Parts: sequence; C-alpha cells; structure tokens
Amino acid sequence: MTLKIFLDTEFTDFFRPQLISIGMVADSGEEFYAEIPYPHGECSDFVRETVVPLLGRFPGAICSRDELPVRLRAWLELVRAQSDHIKLCVDSQTDWDLLINALEYQVPRWCRQAFVGNSIEEQLRCDFYKKNKLPEHHALYDAMANRYAFR
Repeated sequence: MTLKIFLDTEFTDFFRPQLISIGMVADSGEEFYAEIPYPHGECSDFVRETVVPLLGRFPGAICSRDELPVRLRAWLELVRAQSDHIKLCVDSQTDWDLLINALEYQVPRWCRQAFVGNSIEEQLRCDFYKKNKLPEHHALYDAMANRYAFR
C-alpha cells in the first residue's frame, strides 16, 4: 500500500530559495509543520509582506536547522508504519528540492516524489481557504488545500 503525503514549503525567494517553513499532510490525516531560522534580508518583498506575517502560529513548530531532519525522519517513519511506500505529492519542484535539502540529501528509499500540480483543482483549493477561513501561503495550510483539491 502507498500513502500519499501532500507537501508544501515557504522559502525566501525563487532565485536562491532557502527554506522558511515546511508543511505536510498525509491521506490518513496526520500533519507535520516546522519553521526554521532563515535570512530575513534574502526574502523577496512578496515573502516579507505575505509569508512572514503568517509565521509563528504554531509555537511548537519552531526548530533549529539541525533539529529539522530529525523531526522530519521521525514523522515520516511514524506515518509510514502502515504503508510500504510514501508518495510525497508536490506541485513545485522547489518543494521537493527543499525537502531533500532539509533531509540532508538522505531521502528514505521508501519515499518517492509525485508531481501533482496538474491534478489540483484550483476552484477546490480556493473553496478550501474560504470554507476554513485560512490564508494562502502558509506551508501547512497550502498542503492541506492541495490534499483537499487533489483529483
């Protein structure tokens, strides 16, 4: 059996993206969210105006860059318990690249990337944010929206 996990990240900019936060939501309902220190000065104007104000909503999510791979691996092991493989569903190559970097380039062999950008219904994504009164551009909320809108 394969478990789908929807992954989203927030990062400094598109030219030299550095991870700010990562959110994952499994088909089975489990959630993972973490925020790490990032270089404020390297954030695009969009990130400073839209993403940064959404940070800090989950105080237990803040961790060090060194702690992040440990948390990620532990969570992936936990949700994998009932599955042979995990499909990490992304709508952007940058999300996958930042995850690989966060895992120190040691992705478990039972994790596979799945590009789902073409299978996300945009109207359903919009409905998700409206129905749940949540803002876009927060890694956990965006992962939840993608899971909801996946078809």
